[in-house]
Amino acid sequence: MTRRTPTTTLLRSVPALVLLAAASAPAPALAGAHPQSEFVAPAPARAEGEGPFERLIIRGAIVVDGTGAPPRGPVDIVVEGNRIARIVGVGYPGLPIDESRRPAGATREIDAHGMYVLPGFVDLHLHTGGVPKTPEAEYVYKLWMAHGITAGRGIEYGPVEFSLAERERSARNEITAPRMFVYQRPGQGWDQGPVRTPEAAREWIRWASQQGIDGIKLVAYPPEIMAALLDEAGKLGMGSVAHLAQLGVAQMNAVDAARLGLGTVTHFYGLFEALYDDADVQPWPADMNYANEQHRFGEVARQWEMIHPQGSEQWTAMLEELLEHDVILDPTMTAYLASRDVMRARTAEWHERYTLPSLWEFYEPSRENHGSYYYDWTTHDEIAWKNFYHVWMALLDDYKDMGGRVTVSSDAGFIYNLFGFSTVEEMELLQEAGFHPLEVIRGATMHGAQALFEPKGQAPEFGIVREGMLADLVVSPENPIDNLKVLYGTGHERLNPETGVKERIGGIRYTIKDGIVYDARQLLEDVARFVEAQKRQRAATQPLDGPGPSR
Repeated sequence: MTRRTPTTTLLRSVPALVLLAAASAPAPALAGAHPQSEFVAPAPARAEGEGPFERLIIRGAIVVDGTGAPPRGPVDIVVEGNRIARIVGVGYPGLPIDESRRPAGATREIDAHGMYVLPGFVDLHLHTGGVPKTPEAEYVYKLWMAHGITAGRGIEYGPVEFSLAERERSARNEITAPRMFVYQRPGQGWDQGPVRTPEAAREWIRWASQQGIDGIKLVAYPPEIMAALLDEAGKLGMGSVAHLAQLGVAQMNAVDAARLGLGTVTHFYGLFEALYDDADVQPWPADMNYANEQHRFGEVARQWEMIHPQGSEQWTAMLEELLEHDVILDPTMTAYLASRDVMRARTAEWHERYTLPSLWEFYEPSRENHGSYYYDWTTHDEIAWKNFYHVWMALLDDYKDMGGRVTVSSDAGFIYNLFGFSTVEEMELLQEAGFHPLEVIRGATMHGAQALFEPKGQAPEFGIVREGMLADLVVSPENPIDNLKVLYGTGHERLNPETGVKERIGGIRYTIKDGIVYDARQLLEDVARFVEAQKRQRAATQPLDGPGPSR
């Protein structure tokens, strides 16, 4: 396909999007929501990727299938069209390939000898962003795809009409983007105003189902409205995920929501509140103001020492009840990681090359931009968050050990969190929490796919490297079980033991979606050109001052 120059896309005008936005004007923002711009430019027609092929064969790979099973290989993987047709063992480690076993008739081959093939990653908490921080959806999609994210749940990608249109274009492979599952907040997209009654809740759910919306993104609504939303969504095969926001969590914690049928708890809200010892609401300081985000995010970490301890009767009972209701925990630890070390997040090595100046400006301390709350962040704040993570990670690991599902997602575009890179960072955090890398990858693949398909009453079509599944795959030159860092687009730095020379290894080599092979490194080069184009554009109109990518 003919390649475009990202610079031309960055500078094009998008007046038609005004009409798109007007047609899907959102309801007023709710507590805990991440407002999305109405004017983000949809992705252009796909100009990259090869295939699908009549018969693609990935030769000599080691497979990590996503189920938690150990790696195996060497194998040849045969993809016909957009599905995995055969997985054939072609020998044994340390011995030459048995050529007699190899399937023939390839119309395209990938030499993957010594490489690792995994299912495409599923990120369950995505936002596309918007003007001014990420004016082009293409920039975001390519960061996702370059990091092996072949499917994701948008909560929300953007306004209803935009999200549904982009989902269909992605499904037809007209754009370079992951598979998109569209979740929306109640009241979004229709012309009957906010949802304030159980009757309106049910009406909006029925309307949303008719539009083809896949599920609902909730905050901590009053119990009677939450019950109506979840009951109607369950009847119509729609999924549900909740950020049980602080303004409503006193009435609706994670256990309360689980009893009503909630499918996924995202972030940590509602979990700690269900475990309070000697309290029913968080004892906020007298000057607390939720609209002041340093208050909001600074105080929430102080919950770490308010709850019944790990291993207590109450701790175990809560996890058992969540497990009984088959609730999925989708923590997004990466979304808050800067809170325990803001300097590290601000100076991450990928910012200079891959973070747009406009996104960097959004990240910087601001009393308006959501998540840009480091007005005067202190050592006290960071220590509170480090303690909070210790307890949070213990809770997640115990839930996993009991058989609960813990998935991988990023909520990127806020708090120095860059799309794609933060999904890999979330994997590292789960390993820090006590997960084996195979458990981490299972959360990022099979369990993520289950979260998307189970509400529909359907078996997942991706998320496992298995014959008959859709060919959504990641090809990694290095072993992610040994080191998850090799999945970052910037790779991993190590000293070559033979030469004594520092080298960069890793980075995903190919992302395959629907049997179409994308060069992950080329996608990152496209992203870098977006960033350079915006820097040049700004240099022509403003002085070069300020830190990092904003220069």
